[in-house]
Amino acid sequence: MDRNRTETPAAPSDVVTSATPTSPPGNLGQITALMRLLSDQTRLSILMLLSAGERNVTSLCDTLKLPQPTVSHHLGLLRMHDVVRCRRNGKQVIYALNPDFHSMGGGNLALEPTGLILRIQASAQ
Repeated sequence: MDRNRTETPAAPSDVVTSATPTSPPGNLGQITALMRLLSDQTRLSILMLLSAGERNVTSLCDTLKLPQPTVSHHLGLLRMHDVVRCRRNGKQVIYALNPDFHSMGGGNLALEPTGLILRIQASAQ
């Protein structure tokens, strides 16, 4: 037997290797990841602005009163998780909600693949 090679013991035939009752059913893991992503105030603010239509980074920075690197960082996270999409228009990058994550009007956002409907409203300040 090679000393550098480790062998794993065979699983007994009565051990269940599929999902257990404590495993999240269906797409609960995806919903949890989405909730974690949306738990940031800046990212929620960006989504609320994009629910009204496409915006470029400069417009988002001006409205949010945040520096461009901060807004770009949050947009990158939202883009990596397919919540927003972007397209180039010359030198500008235009951001919009992913078609699967769309505005339903009245502060309602829906994420179709999971069947999750989020109601996000700005509070009066």
